[in-house]
Amino acid sequence: MEQQLVLFDLANEHYGIDIATVDGIIKMQGVTSVPHAPSFVEGVTNLRGSILPVIDLRKRFELPSIEATNETRIVVANMEGSRKVGMIVDAVTEVLTIPEDCIEPTPPIVSTIDSTFIIGIAKVDERLVILLDLASVLNEKEKASLKTLPAAIS
Repeated sequence: MEQQLVLFDLANEHYGIDIATVDGIIKMQGVTSVPHAPSFVEGVTNLRGSILPVIDLRKRFELPSIEATNETRIVVANMEGSRKVGMIVDAVTEVLTIPEDCIEPTPPIVSTIDSTFIIGIAKVDERLVILLDLASVLNEKEKASLKTLPAAIS
């Protein structure tokens, strides 16, 4: 069995998510901040006429912030069912199909309550790719707060 992944970079590390959860990849565009949003929420943006909440994965993973570059992208993904969210990443590097035997479970030493969104580590050539479970990147309270964002700017 194989798994198709979208690979992206954050703070010089490689991450991957299942391609089935990705709705699109867009260049960085204007994001409107929303008062009282969680710290990792950049705000909302207009995506083809719909309001899209945008989170900064660097902030969510408590990594140092950087200025956006020409490589910065917003990965539009389905978090749960039809709920879409934009995730700011440093760069999207490739779409890759890998055999499932290249994926190892997360080592226990890096498994904490804050890393429940990591579902495994894939060995790809000479790189290690951290595989994310998008459904677990945000906790239930954070998901609920994202649902209220479009109402907060109306």
